[in-house]
This record gives sequence, C-alpha cells and structure tokens, in this order.
Amino acid sequence: MYTADSSKQAFEEPRTLEVEEIAAIVEDYKASAVLAKEAGFDGVEVHSANGYLVDTFLQSSTNQRTDEYGGSVENRMRFLNEVLDAVLTVWDADRVGIRISPNGVYNDMGSEDNIETFTYVLEQLAPRGLAFVHAMDGLGFGFHQKCDAFTLEAMKGVYPGNLIGNVGYTRDSAEAAIDAGHATAITFGRPFIGNPDLPYRFAFDLPLEESDMSKWFVGDADGYNTYPFAEAE
Repeated sequence: MYTADSSKQAFEEPRTLEVEEIAAIVEDYKASAVLAKEAGFDGVEVHSANGYLVDTFLQSSTNQRTDEYGGSVENRMRFLNEVLDAVLTVWDADRVGIRISPNGVYNDMGSEDNIETFTYVLEQLAPRGLAFVHAMDGLGFGFHQKCDAFTLEAMKGVYPGNLIGNVGYTRDSAEAAIDAGHATAITFGRPFIGNPDLPYRFAFDLPLEESDMSKWFVGDADGYNTYPFAEAE
C-alpha cells in the first residue's frame, strides 16, 4: 500500500468478513453519510466500483462466500442493499448516487457474468429513485475482457433514471452519448487535473494540456493546482 511518504509498505492480508461483522460495516457507511451532511455536502455517492468493498461483494470473481452474502446474484447484492438502506435513513434518495464499474480491471476485478450481475444491480436500483447511477463504462483504465463490455447504451436500456458515464470520454464522445439518450451526463476526472478550466476549453474548442502522471499521487501542490488557465479569447 502507498503511505504518506510515497513509499510502498506491506499491508495486512484481507480476510473474509464474518457475518456478524457486516452490520457494523453497514453502520460505518451510515456514520459517514451523517458526517457528510454535517459537513455541508449536497449529497453522497456510494462507491461500489474499482474493486473496493461493495464491488468485491457484487462480483462473482471475488465473492467466494457460501453464506447469505454469497453465491447467487441476489445474495451478492445483499450488502449493497443494506448499505443503501442505511444511507437512505440519513439522506433523501434524490441526494444519493452510486458508482459502479462493470468493465473495469482495476484492483484485479472483472467477472465472466458481469453483464448479468450488473443488469440485476441496475434493475434493483431502478425503483429506489436515486439521484444517479455513475457508471465507469469506458475502458480507459483497462478492460478485464472476461465478458463483453457492458455499454452505456445497454445500461440505459435497463436503468430508466439518471445515468452518468465516465472514463476516457472526449468532449465530442460525451456530447454524442448524451445526444443519443444513453446518458444524462458524462463526468471527467483526469482531464480536469491538467485543465482546471476544462469547461471553458470545451466551450471554445481549445486544446487540452496533459497532466504529469508522476505527480498524481505524490508530492505537494505542484501537479494539482499549478496548471495554467487558457488565455481568454
């Protein structure tokens, strides 16, 4: 794991949560939702992507449990449902979003049944009236190739609410996805690092700056808030 001094150190080997421990983890999510509200946030996003905890429960490649939280997709969805139930006691549904990554390989993720799994996930989320589902559908972080890619268009065919796409989009591909009705919005992450004025550059068709990847996770302010703004037209 990376530490504060940018070195890599050994970490404790993860283990399977005992069933009686899971309720306390769910309460941690609720406590975080409370803290976010007290801090003045407008809402929260439940991170269920990139091989983090919720994602490891959802995907069959990582969820090897034999109890009520493993096996069938209904069981693998149980933890996320419990987390959302807890968070929704703090926030109204239209202030809660969720992030998923059915195509991503980050943290060694990816399962052969991901289209079936995340189709079920979206079907279960649809009645909840959440603010949005934030889907990392792009393949810019790598694609696990264990099944076909779950496209934003296919997700929209399952999920009628606000669907947000992410990863590797350009201005033109983002506009195309929205114009086609496949997404309500597209988000940008990495382009914002090197372009603090990204909306302005998009609006006036200005070239984008590349960020220095070697500074993404280390160092001081250099590489985060030191990129120039475009010259005003």
